[in-house]
Amino acid sequence: MVATDFDSEREYDSDRFRARVLHESDAQKVVLGYFEPGQFIPVHAPDSDVAITVREGSGIVREGDRSHEVEPGSVVVVPAGEARGVRAETELEATLVTAPPPGEAAHEPVRRGLAEGTFEPE
Repeated sequence: MVATDFDSEREYDSDRFRARVLHESDAQKVVLGYFEPGQFIPVHAPDSDVAITVREGSGIVREGDRSHEVEPGSVVVVPAGEARGVRAETELEATLVTAPPPGEAAHEPVRRGLAEGTFEPE
């Protein structure tokens, strides 16, 4: 069992968003995400569902062609195979639960987008 809180896990990085993995199994992955303004998870479309719950801050969650403005208390669920991404407008803290966890190949667009500094890698 994992029992923690956002304050204990909080860690920001001036270069990119921070993902603090709390739990990972074959069935799901639970991450606390910490974003500074302008930081993002690039748009990608892995074969896993994701539920994103915003605790603090504001930003955009992309779901396919739609962009959802999010704030504390917002919940966005994106089904497997649908493009998704997160971009912070202010400091943003969120829980991201993926099921099942995406494999390494699914993270290639994320790595590429972060390296290129683009929210929507081609």
